[in-house]
Amino acid sequence: MKPVESTYEIIAWKHLNESVDEKWSNWAVDMMIIGYDTEHLVELAGIEKPYNQFELKELTDKVFEELNLDYKNQDKVVIDYVTYLAKEVLNNNRDLLKTLKEIKDLCIILDYDSKIYDFYSLYFAKEDLNYDTVQWYWNGADRTNIDQVCMEYLTNWIKENGSKF
Repeated sequence: MKPVESTYEIIAWKHLNESVDEKWSNWAVDMMIIGYDTEHLVELAGIEKPYNQFELKELTDKVFEELNLDYKNQDKVVIDYVTYLAKEVLNNNRDLLKTLKEIKDLCIILDYDSKIYDFYSLYFAKEDLNYDTVQWYWNGADRTNIDQVCMEYLTNWIKENGSKF
């Protein structure tokens, strides 16, 4: 059985030590719906505010162990997460600019990781073109083609990185 696609996002959040909230609970419910049923996954699905992050860190550690999910290999986590986000944009499930911003923020958190630095540049190119007719981040991109440039980059990213792990 294969986990739900949003598992890549949860793994990235775990790797980055993000706070646990209702998004994690929603993921746990989605996993249960497709047939995953572990003691701690059920517990995670039922969490409610106020969230005790100390207890939830321990709980998510147990969930990851039960489901045999690895969040320690940073290269794998980043590539899988960005590939997941790229697919979500291409399938019209996520907004392009907001997703580029998420990946840009991830790039900064990871000390300008060279694997995803182009997303940083694409974000600022697209953002600049929202307010100006010129941008200096992506050669050849302008207001008439920036969305196409971004979508082509996402497609190529998936082709090049989607099967690395």
